[in-house]
Amino acid sequence: MYHAVARDPDPSTRGLSVTPAAFAGQLEVIAAEGFTPVDTAALAAAWRRGGPLPRRPVLITFDDGYEGVHRHALPELARLGFPATVFVTTGWLRGAYDTGGAPDTMLDWGQVRELAAHGVEIGGHSHTHPPLDLVGEETLRRELGLCREIVAAELGVPPASFAHPYGHSTRRVRRAVRDAGFAQALAVGNDLARRRQGPYALRRVTVRRRTGAEEFLRLLHGRELARNFAVDRCLTKGYAALRAARRLAPRAG
Repeated sequence: MYHAVARDPDPSTRGLSVTPAAFAGQLEVIAAEGFTPVDTAALAAAWRRGGPLPRRPVLITFDDGYEGVHRHALPELARLGFPATVFVTTGWLRGAYDTGGAPDTMLDWGQVRELAAHGVEIGGHSHTHPPLDLVGEETLRRELGLCREIVAAELGVPPASFAHPYGHSTRRVRRAVRDAGFAQALAVGNDLARRRQGPYALRRVTVRRRTGAEEFLRLLHGRELARNFAVDRCLTKGYAALRAARRLAPRAG
């Protein structure tokens, strides 16, 4: 799971960005280690239908829709012939639907179309990136529906895949994602994606600016994930308890 690819990102996104040189090197490692990139729709379809997957399949995904994905990542993906999935927050992209609030320079719709033309799967990531597990039913339906409608209008085909903002979801959110027409969705979890997670909560591993070459190789092979993300998992458990309390608070009032 990537976010921005940038030499000098906004401070708010720096930790979750990677440099163009680091990204290019990581793609070379993927190729050298014999992995075969697939997009999210291909992985989910193979699992759902029991079809074959290539040897050592790997997803390369980007959340939010930062401009550097087009500027820096696309040339490297195209050079190696690697597919990927970009999950766009439609209200953050530059253009007619921009609601403001984007954390850095984002893609415009011409760039999104160019990514799609080069075989990059375009998925949904909500319209304004709220924590969907904490919003009401009307807002949840609007965030999902508007995101899907805008992508369909701009690309001529509705997105099949979705990524939960912040990686958070509940059964209610996953059901709403399914009902909105998405065939599969990704979480975070910092673990390997496995069929038993279900099609609407597949896990991913976070790549950060501080992820060095040796660490990336371990992540790629799924080694030492528990140790590598021990702090993240402790924080996630704490956030989960806090978020559960926040969801219950209106009912108690």
